[in-house]
Amino acid sequence: MSKAKVPNDDERKRLAIVTGAGRHAKRNLAIIAVSYRLGLRAKEMAALRVDTVLGSRGELLEECLLRSSMTKGGKERMAYLTNTGLRTALKIYLDERRAEEGVCFNLKAPLFLSQRGDGFSPNTLQQLLHKLHSRAGIIGGRSHSGRRYLATHLVAKGIDLRSVQRILGHASITTTAEYAEDNPIVLRRIIAEVA
Repeated sequence: MSKAKVPNDDERKRLAIVTGAGRHAKRNLAIIAVSYRLGLRAKEMAALRVDTVLGSRGELLEECLLRSSMTKGGKERMAYLTNTGLRTALKIYLDERRAEEGVCFNLKAPLFLSQRGDGFSPNTLQQLLHKLHSRAGIIGGRSHSGRRYLATHLVAKGIDLRSVQRILGHASITTTAEYAEDNPIVLRRIIAEVA
């Protein structure tokens, strides 16, 4: 299977518009934000619980622990919830959940609830992300598109590969380096800066 498409800025805007106009818009916009602004895998997103992102007093945390059972490589890492767009999407979604669930709002519940009211499996989350990308006309867009987008843009901004590696939870810097090697923005800048 080929690599997931990295949407350009126009495609990302279209994805947000289409997602925001559909059913479960607030939930789906939060899922897109977690994918594109945290770079989490479908498995990691499916494993999130409300208390992963909210503190005991209901406040949105600035960082959350991805336990070893949640990650692909079985290594714990921190995810940083400091991006304004991410925080806004999560807050809007969680405020809607609190209002709908009232006293039944449970900090131990899955963060993202399916139509049936239970958590997503990694597979159903992959299917949802593929469907959202398809509706936005992003051919080749899948659950890994947000992760690849984040990595590509961090590398293009000149963020060091070790930091990108830590953010994405790659076991090997070689995996992270592929985002620099495949990134035309970085390659153009390298050539432009040759003395």
